[in-house]
Amino acid sequence: MLLPLVTHPAYSFPFPGRHRFPMEKFALLNRCLSEQGLLTPANTFRPGQASLAVLHTAHCPQYLERFCSNQQTPQEVRRMGLPWSAPLRKRTLISPNGTLLAAHLALSHGIACHLAGGTHHAHYDFASGFCILNDLAVTAKTLLAQGKVDKVLIFDCDVHQGDGTAAILAQEPRAITCSIHCEKNFPARKAQSDLDVALPPDTRDAEYLEVVASTLSNLIHQQQPDLILYDAGVDIFSADPLGLLNVSEAGIRERDRLVLELAKTHNTPVATVIGGGYDDDRKALAKRHALVVEQAHQLWCA
Repeated sequence: MLLPLVTHPAYSFPFPGRHRFPMEKFALLNRCLSEQGLLTPANTFRPGQASLAVLHTAHCPQYLERFCSNQQTPQEVRRMGLPWSAPLRKRTLISPNGTLLAAHLALSHGIACHLAGGTHHAHYDFASGFCILNDLAVTAKTLLAQGKVDKVLIFDCDVHQGDGTAAILAQEPRAITCSIHCEKNFPARKAQSDLDVALPPDTRDAEYLEVVASTLSNLIHQQQPDLILYDAGVDIFSADPLGLLNVSEAGIRERDRLVLELAKTHNTPVATVIGGGYDDDRKALAKRHALVVEQAHQLWCA
């Protein structure tokens, strides 16, 4: 089979000056995968803008209107962490639909990868930490409302806790939230996921991989989800400036293999998102984000 990959040219656009958020990494990821022959016209899916009805499943209509019309308060903009612009609005309204599309494709094919997404700090009525709309919560709520799944597992391996996802889905028992993150990192005030695994700074490959494998294996057996949404954040990398864990690139590759192999072994469809990664070497960062796609291709297509 061809590995379904979801992406959009609007995901990368120029920021004025140098910014901590690596907006160009999405275009570089596409280029990296194209050069490997993994991203081709035959397996590329392009999402459209999400409808307000879809976004309202997880977000406050008044907040959405303030963001779209550039009417947020200075405090809201500061918490968002990104300079508002029309291109930012465009990508923000498309990206949640990318994860939703990847989820639908995964339900049909067993696997699909969104080459963006993982904006897990976005809350019901405010942006936070470079995250404006929570694609994971939007996707989970929409699929449940559509009756496409009875239970969805959000398995978040970004180095930062998925606080927005946990808060939005706190009252939805059919959406299981799990966050494996560094305990002493953003956000300072953690939310409560269904399962939080807080790791100490400087955690290395062996311990990290054992936690990931045992946690996911237990969750699959206990919860029997119909779909896994996997946030494959690479800010766990030892040299990531916003990380604090000490996982090697080989460790990231093995983590992605473990997660995807467990899903495949249990016949559980899985949709991946790329999550965080903030290396100043943007090309190296894009190659790190490509690892989950490479592992998916090896497991399902090789």
